[in-house]
Amino acid sequence: VVRAMVLPRCTDTQQWVESYFGDKSSCVENANTLDLTSSSSVRGLNSTCIGRTPLSSGRSGCRSHTPLMGYSVTSSSAVSAHTVASVIVAVVEGRGLARGEVGIASIDLKNPEMILSQFADNATYAKVITKLKILTPLEIIMSNTACDAGNTTNLFSLITEHFKNVTFTTVQRKYFNETKGLEYIEQLCASEFSTILMEVQSKYYCLAAAAALLKYVEFIQNAVYAPKSLKVRFQGSEKTAMIDSSSAQNLELVINNRDSRNGHTLLGVLNYTKTPGGSRRLRSNILEPLVDAETINTRLDCVQELLQDEELFFGLQGVISKFLDTEQLLSVLVQIPKQDTVKTAESKITNLIYLKHTLELVEPLKAALRSCNTQLLKAYYNSLEDARFGIILEKITSVINDDTRYTKGCLNMRTQKCYAVKPNINEFLDIARRTYTEIVDDIAGMITQLAEKYNLPMKTSFSSARGFFIQMNADCSTLPNGQLPSEFTKITKMKNTYSFTSADLIKMNERCQESLREIYHMTYLIVCKLLNEIYEHIHCLYKLSDIVSMLDMLLSFAHACTLSDYVRPEFTDTLAIKQGWHPILEKIAMEKPVSNNTYLTEGNNFVMITGPNMSGKSTYLKQIALCQIMAQIGSYVPAEYCSFRIAEQIFTRIGMDDDIETNASTFMKEMKEITYIIQNANDKSLIIIDELGRGTSAEEGIGICYAACEYLLNLKAFTLFATHFLELCHIDALYPNVENYHFEVQHVRSSAGNKEKIAYTYTLSKGYTEEKNYGIKAAEVSSLPSSIILDAKEITSHIAKQILHRQKSTPEMMKQRAAYQLAMRLVQTARNSRLDPDSLRVYLKALKKKYEASCPTPRENDEQQ
Repeated sequence: VVRAMVLPRCTDTQQWVESYFGDKSSCVENANTLDLTSSSSVRGLNSTCIGRTPLSSGRSGCRSHTPLMGYSVTSSSAVSAHTVASVIVAVVEGRGLARGEVGIASIDLKNPEMILSQFADNATYAKVITKLKILTPLEIIMSNTACDAGNTTNLFSLITEHFKNVTFTTVQRKYFNETKGLEYIEQLCASEFSTILMEVQSKYYCLAAAAALLKYVEFIQNAVYAPKSLKVRFQGSEKTAMIDSSSAQNLELVINNRDSRNGHTLLGVLNYTKTPGGSRRLRSNILEPLVDAETINTRLDCVQELLQDEELFFGLQGVISKFLDTEQLLSVLVQIPKQDTVKTAESKITNLIYLKHTLELVEPLKAALRSCNTQLLKAYYNSLEDARFGIILEKITSVINDDTRYTKGCLNMRTQKCYAVKPNINEFLDIARRTYTEIVDDIAGMITQLAEKYNLPMKTSFSSARGFFIQMNADCSTLPNGQLPSEFTKITKMKNTYSFTSADLIKMNERCQESLREIYHMTYLIVCKLLNEIYEHIHCLYKLSDIVSMLDMLLSFAHACTLSDYVRPEFTDTLAIKQGWHPILEKIAMEKPVSNNTYLTEGNNFVMITGPNMSGKSTYLKQIALCQIMAQIGSYVPAEYCSFRIAEQIFTRIGMDDDIETNASTFMKEMKEITYIIQNANDKSLIIIDELGRGTSAEEGIGICYAACEYLLNLKAFTLFATHFLELCHIDALYPNVENYHFEVQHVRSSAGNKEKIAYTYTLSKGYTEEKNYGIKAAEVSSLPSSIILDAKEITSHIAKQILHRQKSTPEMMKQRAAYQLAMRLVQTARNSRLDPDSLRVYLKALKKKYEASCPTPRENDEQQ
């Protein structure tokens, strides 16, 4: 057990805390302003209830009301709670496009271990709540931007709601710094757990949470951890498979390695979503596949029904495509701006129109789901029966015009906002709108008069940047003296299109803007009053957001199936793929790639793959991992038939590039990656290893590969191991759970001469490759001088003669292997067989014949002896 040295920063911790926070049993009524830059002045921390330090023996129950937040939060009230809870947790959520990506860092004050987590969550934040409930925190730290006045995030609200007996502390956002977090981990993480750095170096949000957490513990707990004393580990979210960032990059799950803008990724293959929320959900599912077979099969049932019922598919797709970004809409609606400006007023009005548009789609969505049969789709239909949708829409339509709706085009949307509120609700608003209408009519009339005056084809145009302006399509030759009249200014030309304005038009635009400001201000007051009435019902929209994004993703899966011959996967204890192919390669090549079979069981869980360079080994390995991920997110799979064992972790070791950023050579990078796999793999892992040991000498490479293989062979993990070291293939003589496969090639002589070329079939066959010196044959295709090629052949031949003859299996070993294979097949048949008695009898007889054929005859025994 690695114990951390806690170095006190103050001789009397309790006295130090009381000097800054007052009496230890009191509550802080107003936000404290503290500084984390020095030990004498701690600023930037803001706690809803400050009592003793978390390591204190007890704390009086208290409830504080912070005016900044506008509601109460209760701290821990029982002394007994402090004897159990000793975990401090920092939580941070991404912003912008990364919204929904949550990083968590937790540290147990009684045990020197920090746990990091990062995962994507939906609007209900179920994963975050589950994770926090498991951690049972004493105190939760969040950014102060999460609970700013009027801008409290949904995540903060939900956490405070679920953890009413936990102290909440806010820290300035700048302390959530991922760079500092990585530095802290490098400094504090014990060397035995240093592989964590590989796993979290691109997990920015959990690193940011770690930075704030360690800083908080350092200054408020008045202690620092000794260097290299902390155990740090990464935990993915519950009920999802863990795919480390390196594997996600190797497999090109969401980003293409050559061009980040390229859509040749698994996300690009499956992404036919119609909404931003659906796209985000698909991305998060690809990075964190499910591990619960029941949930996966529920999704597959939905995809199957969508494929079988065209009316349901097109009906749902038509409705879903009309939804906007519901999650972003919710985020904006629940925020109260600190200052009322024209921009905030316009934004609020726009979002109310978006909300009306969204709620009007609930009934069409229900209608599309009415005839569905699957459990999940029925549950969604029942959720849409929520009366709150109707209540909110009724309140909105009592104020907002029925024909007000979301439209494309900035001028059209401006018109919708101006006339959103019904007439006769506010007399001054009606007057302002009439004034606005008159100004717009005057602008149109003025431009018509100018067109008649100069006999030019002028028309009224509008843009959000310029307002109203004049546009005209004409050649220079048609203009008087080849140019526009002098009264026109700000002239721009694109091809034959002129855009310009005039002094009078600029003045009228200013009048128009002034009128708009009045309209927006009065409309904003009405909208705010309306929103206050519907806030208590608005939580049903989180459910709607979740339904829309999930349906969008399921429709995307069904759409992908219609473009290729995908098949529904089964989930057993066997990985069996009949004629499977690479989904990304199919998209790139625009035709179906060469398909291959795959078979792994508990008894044959290690596959050794050999073959020449460019024969398809790496592509095949990636194909298996991609198919596994597709199956576990609820998608159909590119194969004729497929059965998968649920993988809790997916590891890959592919590629051999130096890492300049971390100062790691090819070999050191290989060693770090294989160490990470060995330390974290379990019996339910899927492990993909491609050409391990290439970064060092052949002898050392073979030794390292052999040792790594032996370790992995003792696990029940499914492992596919591609190598050029043919010596490794003989490991099957010692371990019966190893199967050798190779990619076949054909030798073709060119018609122009006697040169022999390799033709790649990309077909996987049993046994190891018998190709010799295929590296030299590949070099012959290059521009390497022929003299060097000849020398290489001669030297290779000389070395080959010095190598000992290959080890041969003894008859006893062959018999034991045959018995092992028969036993494994019988176990698999007993577990998974669906054959009728007659077919089962035929199959068992075939197994018996195969076993007898595999056992050496007495004559063969004598010959080998």
